[in-house]
Amino acid sequence: MNYRHAFHAGNHADVLKHVALLALCDALTAKPAPLFALDTHAGRGLYALDADAARRTGEAEGGIGRLLAEAPRQPLLRRYLDAVRACRLAHGRAAYPGSPWLLAHALREQDRIAACELHPEEADVLRRHFAADPRMAVHERDGYAALKALLPPRTGATRYARGLVLIDPPYEAQLDEFDAVLGALRDALARWPQAVYAVWYPIKLRRALRPFHRRAAALPAKSALVAELLVRADDSPLRMNGSGLLLLNPPWQFDAALRAALPALARVLGEGPGAGGEVRWLVAPE
Repeated sequence: MNYRHAFHAGNHADVLKHVALLALCDALTAKPAPLFALDTHAGRGLYALDADAARRTGEAEGGIGRLLAEAPRQPLLRRYLDAVRACRLAHGRAAYPGSPWLLAHALREQDRIAACELHPEEADVLRRHFAADPRMAVHERDGYAALKALLPPRTGATRYARGLVLIDPPYEAQLDEFDAVLGALRDALARWPQAVYAVWYPIKLRRALRPFHRRAAALPAKSALVAELLVRADDSPLRMNGSGLLLLNPPWQFDAALRAALPALARVLGEGPGAGGEVRWLVAPE
């Protein structure tokens, strides 16, 4: 457990992940029924981009820094930037929201959120950040194990027919992490098949992801969508050249919404030849 997201908060991968996360929340809350959201690798939930960890890597400058400076008017990107500004209004001009903060920001009073973080120090910070929010339950536990323990979700007498699961591991095991992800997804789909599942993954060499995509297409989900953003050519296994999202059971027309946003993201965040975005179905909805 050496990974600390504070070094990478606000980078291009966070931008893609958080743009999509907010869009998923907005699509799901368009219907009145209560939702349950599970964040399996939550981190501390809120970051300071002027802290030593963030300044040491400078990754946020090439992510949220560029996007705030450019301020594109594309609706999904504008929604995301508005959320970042709301976070800074509440927590200071250098604040950056992690996924638990964005879930709490986008979801409603009747919704519930479970945020899991295995590292004790990070979990303690996360717990303190959301101590006053009755919708948020913080679990100091392994996120994959939480999928078995917390799904299908139930709070008191409330059973949740709809919801969202975000799986965002640090990939310390590199390509071996995909085995854990796919196993967890298969088990979670058996427990809560109607949920939307969003899995973030890094891209170094894109061709190395083909086995993951083939196996993801065989999962027992009604549909499977991939959205990927490259900020440079995927020609080196030694650096993260982009990132992607595997989306199982995404909301209706969500692919079109992402296709509209990715060109602007690639234009603003791209660092040279090879930058671009792609959205494609692994399993198209019937």
